Order: sequence, then C-alpha cells, then structure tokens
Amino acid sequence: MSTEKNDTSFPPADLQQQQADARGGERSDTVSALERGISVLRCFSEDRPVLGHADLARMTGIPRATVNRLVATLLSLGMLKPAQAADRFMLGPGVVSLSRVFLGSLDVRAAARPSMQAMAEEVGASVYLAVRDGMEMVLIEACRPRSSMLSARLDVGSRAPLANSALGRSYLSALPEAQRNQLIDSMRLLRGPEWDSIAPGMNRAIGESKRLGYCLSLGEFHREINSVSVPLIGPDGEVMALNGGGAAFVFTEERLRNELAPRLHDIALSIARDIGGHVPTPAPTPSPG
Repeated sequence: MSTEKNDTSFPPADLQQQQADARGGERSDTVSALERGISVLRCFSEDRPVLGHADLARMTGIPRATVNRLVATLLSLGMLKPAQAADRFMLGPGVVSLSRVFLGSLDVRAAARPSMQAMAEEVGASVYLAVRDGMEMVLIEACRPRSSMLSARLDVGSRAPLANSALGRSYLSALPEAQRNQLIDSMRLLRGPEWDSIAPGMNRAIGESKRLGYCLSLGEFHREINSVSVPLIGPDGEVMALNGGGAAFVFTEERLRNELAPRLHDIALSIARDIGGHVPTPAPTPSPG
C-alpha cells in the first residue's frame, strides 16, 4: 500500500534564512548568496519536481530578479536543468553526483543495511535510517519487505518533519539540551499558529524517548502509518535515528512497543559497535516519594 506524500506543512526553502531573520538578523559567518542558491534547490521535492521562476520567488521570498540570476547560475553549473514546459526547471545531474558522493561516504549505511533488511523481512515493516537536514530528517537508507504491499513507500532522500515524525522526535531527544531548545524555538517560529497543536505530542515523545530509549508517532506524520524510532550517535557525535513501522492497523501501539522497539534498539547497538558510535542510555525513572 503506498502512503500519501509527506506534508511538512511549511515550505522547505530558505529555512536557514528564516531562522536567522527570526533571531533578529543575518549570521555574519555565512555567504547570503550561497544560502539563497541552496534555498532555491531546496524548493524542489517529490511533490514539486518542476518549478518556475515565479514559484521559486514565492516559496523563498527572494526577489524575482535575484531568482532569475540564481536560476541562470544553477543551470550553468548543472544543478538545475530546463523542463519541457517553458520557464520551468528541474533538479539537474549535478545534484545527483553530489548526493552519490555524500551517500557513498556514509559507512554507517553499509553497517546498517543487513540488519535493517533482515528486520524488514522478518516483521514486515519498513525500516529507515535518517539524519537531519534543516528542519527535517532525510532518509539515507530505506529497507522494505520484498513480499509486503502494506509497507510505507518512502525512499532514500525522502523527508520527515522534526516535530511530528518518530524519526524527528527521536533525533531531538538525543541532542544536548541547549541545541534541542534552539531547534524547538526555530520550529515554533516557523510553524506559527499550528505549533500549539503539534508541541504537546512532540514533547511527550521526547520525554518518552529519554526515559525508554524510543518514541512513537501514531498517525501524526502520515495519517494511516504508525512508527517507532530510536536514536543513534556516530563516532563524530552526529545524531541519527533508526525507524520502523507501517500500516497502523498492522503496527499497533502495543506491537511497536513490545516487538519493534526492542529490535530497533538491538540494531542500533550493533551499528554503534561497528562504526564506533553509541546509543543514548535511557534516564532512570525517579522513584516515587
């Protein structure tokens, strides 16, 4: 069963600039032209593979004349290519070559894939490994059971929001408190009025992850999908998240807690041993009284 497309409820473009503006000004240690060029590239997604000048200007908030120059530069570098329709563009082969270099350098994928695929086949779940990119988690490995039609159809490069996906919540739980609070403040500003409906579930899940070592998203990212996630920290301190789940009527909350969460934790420990990383230790529950 294929799932609906992930909807993060806010445009992915120019997030870093929006965060800088929210904090009261541009950062002095970055190049604004480069940030703007990257923000243009981030406008493109599985839902929006073809965009025009007007779309890019609207989504980024960058003046149309500047967007025109950025697009011309990205076209010359092979990062964008013309689409069949006039004044429309797609991501170009230059982006693909960079992504291959990035993915090829991640030894964690080689260490993770065998156990992830074995779990996918044995329990019938989709199993994902993700890292953070801006205000979202991006999948760097995806394993699905070959025989099931009920698994979620996200793939490498798919994205999930930090606040209401199990991947994002697990990631947030493993961050140092100051860094986590800064990210949450940025999300609160970006999500606007809807934040009040998102924050309680996110906060509960972060607390649960710190206490139990895993957290859930029960239909909060994809309406018909339930999932569980555990954090994993690489040797350089980079926080990742490992996720398992699928159709809500198959992967009930009880099954996620009792079957998938322990399995994911064991896989995370195995990966950590292979790459020289570690898995956060859950905080002990305070005794009553």
